[in-house]
Amino acid sequence: MGEGRPGLSRRRLFGVAGAAGAAGLTAGGLTGTAWGRAGDAEEPLSAVGATVVPFHGRHQAGITTPVQTCGRLAAFDLRPGSDRAAAAGLLRRWSEAAEAMAAGRPPAGDGQVALDAGPSSLTVTFGFGRTFFAKTGLGDRMPPALVEMPPFPADELDPSRSDGDLWVQIGADDPLVTAHALRVLVRTASGTARVRWQMGGFNRARGATDRPMTVRNLMGQIDGSGNPRPSEDGFEAKIFVEAGTGPHAWMDGGSYAVVRRIRMLLDTWDRLPRHQQERVIGRRKDTGAPLSGGTESARPDLSAAGPDGAALAIAGDAHVRVSAPESNGGTTMLRRSFSYDDGLRPDGTPDAGLLFIAWQADPTAGFIQVQRKLDGADGLTRFIRHESSAVFAVPGGAAPGDSIARSLLE
Repeated sequence: MGEGRPGLSRRRLFGVAGAAGAAGLTAGGLTGTAWGRAGDAEEPLSAVGATVVPFHGRHQAGITTPVQTCGRLAAFDLRPGSDRAAAAGLLRRWSEAAEAMAAGRPPAGDGQVALDAGPSSLTVTFGFGRTFFAKTGLGDRMPPALVEMPPFPADELDPSRSDGDLWVQIGADDPLVTAHALRVLVRTASGTARVRWQMGGFNRARGATDRPMTVRNLMGQIDGSGNPRPSEDGFEAKIFVEAGTGPHAWMDGGSYAVVRRIRMLLDTWDRLPRHQQERVIGRRKDTGAPLSGGTESARPDLSAAGPDGAALAIAGDAHVRVSAPESNGGTTMLRRSFSYDDGLRPDGTPDAGLLFIAWQADPTAGFIQVQRKLDGADGLTRFIRHESSAVFAVPGGAAPGDSIARSLLE
């Protein structure tokens, strides 16, 4: 808001956050349901709008942060002539802008698009593709785990929507905040990098359900039930890199993101009776519980027999079975995805599905190993199409006053 105008500006956010948004600030906005009444100028920002996710830390925000309502993904390619110094300058400018927006402050040169909005759990996460290192003369600093994604027989990939030198993941609980953040980063990159592709997605809005729930995807299935939790033993080692010293020390505290745009064949899926849909997934559609019994949080019993005792409760080609850590040598990934709906394709079928993002300490022992099995044995493959693909090295977080990947670039 401009000077002299009543109400709450981003600059005044922290003056009311303690009183108005303490629940959101303390709990990380996990259950935010306190929305202000439309048109009530005296209502402060709700807990949802006031929630702040710190930009600085050992790990970048947006990895273990509870998944937000809105997501924007974008890949950038360096412009000809943009060298290591130019890339370093860009990451400094991006880090400064992201830190300001995450704290609820307008970044330098702000267009005041989201001036009256709170940070709304905004996170901005940065990563590097394989091509970045050759273009900046940093080939000897590229980590061995940043491999080229191998082809899978069922892939139908669009190269123009895959890969990229640089990657940005933006998440927030307000679509205006995510759109504004992406615009700021695109403008800040002008002259150094151009957008290669961008995608937008969504999840359930805060307060849309009567209690905190795992999100549902556009197939109607609860998605993410088997995700590892930060409180579990060994979580850090499975998701984050411990790089120590040497040429790849800049990845210490970082992770690897595999990004796939997966279109769902929703018309075909919707024609399946519910019990057949559940058989394909291996979980109940209403509760998310595995077909072997228990609640959503129960570990699937892959040896359990079905009601008739003659067949397995979880079918041999069920997604839950084929993707389970027990079926893949203990491999674990943290899935943190967004649904997308881009209207209709020329043939009239839905152009909708999942912006799949999987985090792991090593994609060669994570996504790639699991996908090789899924591509040939997963019954769900008949109802989805992988249309874009990328893998990015995501460095650790930055200390206050520092920028992302400074030890790599400067």
